[in-house]
Amino acid sequence: MLGLMQDWPLLCHKVIDHAATFHGGREIVSRSVEGPIHRTNYHDLRLSALQVAKRLDAYGIRQGDRVATLAWNTWRHMEVWYGLLGIGAIYHTVNPRLFPEQIAWIINHAEDRMVFVDLTFVPVVEKIIGELTTVEQVVVLTDADHMPDTSLPNVIDYESWKAEADSDFAWKEFDENSAAGMCYTSGTTGEPKGVVYSHRSNIIHSLAAAATDMLNASARDRIMPVVPMFHANGWSLAFSAPMTGAAMVMPGARMDGASIYDLLETEKVTMTAAVPTVWLMLLQHLEQTDANLTSLERVVIGGSACPRAMTKAFQDRYGVQVLHAWGMTEMSPLGSFCSLKPEYADLKGDALLDIQEKQGHPPFTVEMKITDDDGVELPWDGKTFGRLKVRGPAVAESYFKGAGGDILDDEGFFDTGDVSTMDKYGYMQITDRSKDVIKSGGEWISSIDLENLAVGHPDVAEAAVIGVEHPKWDERPLLVVVRKDGRETEKQAILSFMEGKIAKWWMPDDVVFVDEIPHTATGKIKKTTLRDQFKDYRLPTA
Repeated sequence: MLGLMQDWPLLCHKVIDHAATFHGGREIVSRSVEGPIHRTNYHDLRLSALQVAKRLDAYGIRQGDRVATLAWNTWRHMEVWYGLLGIGAIYHTVNPRLFPEQIAWIINHAEDRMVFVDLTFVPVVEKIIGELTTVEQVVVLTDADHMPDTSLPNVIDYESWKAEADSDFAWKEFDENSAAGMCYTSGTTGEPKGVVYSHRSNIIHSLAAAATDMLNASARDRIMPVVPMFHANGWSLAFSAPMTGAAMVMPGARMDGASIYDLLETEKVTMTAAVPTVWLMLLQHLEQTDANLTSLERVVIGGSACPRAMTKAFQDRYGVQVLHAWGMTEMSPLGSFCSLKPEYADLKGDALLDIQEKQGHPPFTVEMKITDDDGVELPWDGKTFGRLKVRGPAVAESYFKGAGGDILDDEGFFDTGDVSTMDKYGYMQITDRSKDVIKSGGEWISSIDLENLAVGHPDVAEAAVIGVEHPKWDERPLLVVVRKDGRETEKQAILSFMEGKIAKWWMPDDVVFVDEIPHTATGKIKKTTLRDQFKDYRLPTA
């Protein structure tokens, strides 16, 4: 016997329909790439998305066709996003921070037919256009007045291109399991791999992410997604915000601390989300200017582990709740949030920070387990390390074109590549990437824990820890530090600060100071580059 409910396909364009109908006047504020602040709302954005859809359809973009964007978070990017979704085409958000040859490889592998590009990244496309074998049309996300003098062939400004159609258009009909979007992994080992989201998976993921113990998004919020739409599906915010009727504040190309602070204050943002490097810049700006945060209520921090000192600064100094989050491109991407269950709700001070250092518990729709290298499940005691594996309706079952082969275990779980613990209340804590964990004398040392501790020193701007070869212990930790501007802290001061806060055998064997720590295109510390840089480094204990 089947249920007697209506068949209502979970299609992403229904999100913007809902927002336009029930929250039509809610603002979408963008800092345009050209400079001025632009204001629209969900009602008008839907009309523009219909216009985009009609123009794409007239051009010949069909269901399943891939279309690339190299763009910041703005209203125009949202229009293109929903216009593509409404005709069954696939948005392919390309990370413009990658090397040009990587961008060309990804666009060719995806077989993108069109590229929508912001002014900032026109020079990138100019460099690679001759290598793009499937791209027929480039559209620059600007108007005729700001159109640059470019060598790109068959190029047009977005506003002129869009004006060739009106908004008298009906969304296409197709199966909810149809592909909706693509995002490629950063490819730190081997070639990048394409993750393909479906309409169904995007909707289910965004509903789960918006829940009270996750984003806690509502129509009363003004949400600023600092995390770019090209970073791991934009953390679902391009769906979760309109789905709940929250106003959106889009930061565009200016991601420095002063610019982020300006939008947070002038637009009265209540919730925002980004990787730790962005919040380091904001906190440094606040410290230097003695400024305050008057409307911000909560900040979601993910992409890499949130340093304890950052959580403490936001909460104790500025009264902003920190929600430590974790996920990955293959998970659409959100996998856990560190909101407080009743078992931890009464904790204060360091005990609370101990819990907030964890990446938290998963929403409904995400299953988790930790196993040893043989796939045997390990206990949830908060101490035992294991490989973190996940499954659910918004978790990848394979990569585009079968890259990487079979990626699931016998029970259908995906190995995240992270090493983690689980405690008895279901809180997960990443201790390292499996390739970054330091193996010293047969025991594991968490590079993440050491980095977070070092960043707590008042003179440290950023820290990274890698394992360096040791004749007795196989590997020992080397701490790489970037000092804050104008600070002259030396090695012993850093080590003294860390003493007593970790096991003695975890203490770094040496500290080196650098001007800059390398990062991946998604803002994570690039350990592969650091290991190569220090491959011949001799520890004083060796």
